[in-house]
Amino acid sequence: MGAEGVVSLVTGSARGLGLAVARHLRARGDRVHAVYRSDNARADALRAEFGPAAHRADLLVPDDAERLVAEVLEREGRLDHLVHCVGEYVSGPLADLSHADLVRMWRSNAESSFLIFSAARPALRAARGRAVFFGTSGLNGLRGRRETAAYAAAKSALLVLVRGFAIEEAPHGVTVNMVSPGLIPHDAAHSDTHDSERQERSPMGAGRPEDIARAVAFLCSSDAAHTTGTDLLVTGGWML
Repeated sequence: MGAEGVVSLVTGSARGLGLAVARHLRARGDRVHAVYRSDNARADALRAEFGPAAHRADLLVPDDAERLVAEVLEREGRLDHLVHCVGEYVSGPLADLSHADLVRMWRSNAESSFLIFSAARPALRAARGRAVFFGTSGLNGLRGRRETAAYAAAKSALLVLVRGFAIEEAPHGVTVNMVSPGLIPHDAAHSDTHDSERQERSPMGAGRPEDIARAVAFLCSSDAAHTTGTDLLVTGGWML
């Protein structure tokens, strides 16, 4: 269960896994602040569900990241957990991708993580808090990819950042970890995730958004107080 007064900021929470995480942390008792980037029907639904705790921010803009954290601190006075669920995906062989695709993968997955963590770091230190970032399956083996090399390269860079953050923040009592989903179908997932042939190749088949949300909740709990710099695989054996 979440401790009374715990404040969690969940980015990328207008849809998919981010929304599942935000709802799960709120259900356990956290005071959750949700984040969306663009005004659309999903943002309308998020504002209706989370009220004034729903914020608009483009986390590739340093001022937006700083403003977002400041808004949470102004409302709550503290920030205990940062869960960064932002990260675009592209599929296809490298020969078919453009330079713009590669830059987009880096910025969305790695640069946005650096910016939001930099903005939240002082508050997390004050709370001896937790930060969780989203990776992807198969990073530790540095496997070559036929279809997702650009995406996996960006997530591999993020894993190095996460472990660097973990080393730097350990003296301050802050843990920094990654959770890496496998095939988790949801209404905002890429078609690759819904591919039945891929799902059949996974030893445990496809997972559910709730599987990811529970893993994040564990990393944002006292049970994981001595866990940092870890890439927690929630993949059902995909890419073993």
